[in-house]
Amino acid sequence: MSLEDRQRSEEARYQHDQEFAFKVRNRRNKLFGLWLAETHLGKNGDDAAAYAKEMVMAAFERPGDNGVLDKAREDLAAAKVELSDYLLTKHLGECEGTAKQQVMTE
Repeated sequence: MSLEDRQRSEEARYQHDQEFAFKVRNRRNKLFGLWLAETHLGKNGDDAAAYAKEMVMAAFERPGDNGVLDKAREDLAAAKVELSDYLLTKHLGECEGTAKQQVMTE
């Protein structure tokens, strides 16, 4: 295998890894938003789905997990629901595991 072939292979693998991570992150945020909407904010059906989309978009507005967690805290406070940062972070991690499994099976 030539150096150029190895380079192309590495670039393709890097691109695949980035696309996978992007899909997992978005799926995780959607699952987290659905959980929050249905379990703690009293939303269901189309309202829960719309809220999940808002949660996905929040991640684009603020870097890292901050956008998602900040939105969750703000929305919970507005609904007068108290959840610890520990529980939010823990469930976000659980959603990530689920999202990875779902994206890998697609």
